[in-house]
Amino acid sequence: MNSLPFAYLIPIFLIALYLILKKKKPKIDPLTDTDKKILDDYVAYYHNLDSTDKLRFEEKVATFFATVKIEPVGLEMTTLDELLIASSAVIPIFGFTDWQYKNLSTVLLYPDTFDQDFQFEGGERQIMGMVGSGYMNGQMILSRSALRHGFSKSAGKENTAIHEFVHLLDKSDGATDGVPENLMAHEYTLPWIKMMHEEMQKIEDNKSDINPYAITNQAEFFAVVSEYFFEKPDLLKDKHPDLYHQLTRIFSQQPAG
Repeated sequence: MNSLPFAYLIPIFLIALYLILKKKKPKIDPLTDTDKKILDDYVAYYHNLDSTDKLRFEEKVATFFATVKIEPVGLEMTTLDELLIASSAVIPIFGFTDWQYKNLSTVLLYPDTFDQDFQFEGGERQIMGMVGSGYMNGQMILSRSALRHGFSKSAGKENTAIHEFVHLLDKSDGATDGVPENLMAHEYTLPWIKMMHEEMQKIEDNKSDINPYAITNQAEFFAVVSEYFFEKPDLLKDKHPDLYHQLTRIFSQQPAG
C-alpha cells in the first residue's frame, strides 16, 4: 500500500531537481563584434590565435562574465577593463576543457595601487593586485593602471592580472604554495619544486633574467614565471627551456611559436 505514493514521488523529485539545476545554470551572453574587436586590438594572446581557438576564447570569456562579478571601486569601468580582466582569467586556463574559478566570486577593480587596508588614496600604496583571504576570500582586487599596463607593449614579461589568476589556480588545490597539484601529474611535483629552488638561487645570485620578486616564496615564483610564460614565451623557451617545458605541462599549452 505504501509503495504507490512513493512511486509517484520519484518523478516529482526528478522534475524538482531538474528545475533547480536549470535555475542555477547562468545565462551566457555571446560577445559582440565590438568586444571581439577590442580583444583583437588589445590582447596579443587572442590576436595570435587561429579562428577556431578565437571562438573558444570568446566562449570562455563569456562564461567568465556569467559566473564572476566584476565591480568598479572609485572609477567608471569600461568594456575594455572588463575584457582585459576576463582575458587575464582565460589565458592561464585556455588549455583546459572545462575549468571555472570556483574559488572566485568577485573581482574588484581599483583605479590604482592600494595598501594592505585596501585604500587607494594617500599613504604607502604599492599593491597592484591581490587574491583575498579571510573575510575577503573569494574576491580579487586589481589595480586598473596595472591591469592596462600588463596588456601594453611596454609590459615586457609582466602582467599583474595573469599573475593573480595564476595564484587562484595554485590555490585551487587548497594551498597557495607554487605547486598546483591538481594541474600536474604527481611524479612531476618533486622535480618542479627542485627546479623552482634552483632557479630562485640563480635569481638571488643575479644569474637570471626572471623578476627578483620571484624569490619571495614558491607561490610568487610560480606566478612570476607564469607571467613570463604567457607574455614572452619564445624568450622563456630560449633562456629557460626546462622551465618552459615544465610550464607547458602544467598549463597544457605551448604558447611559443
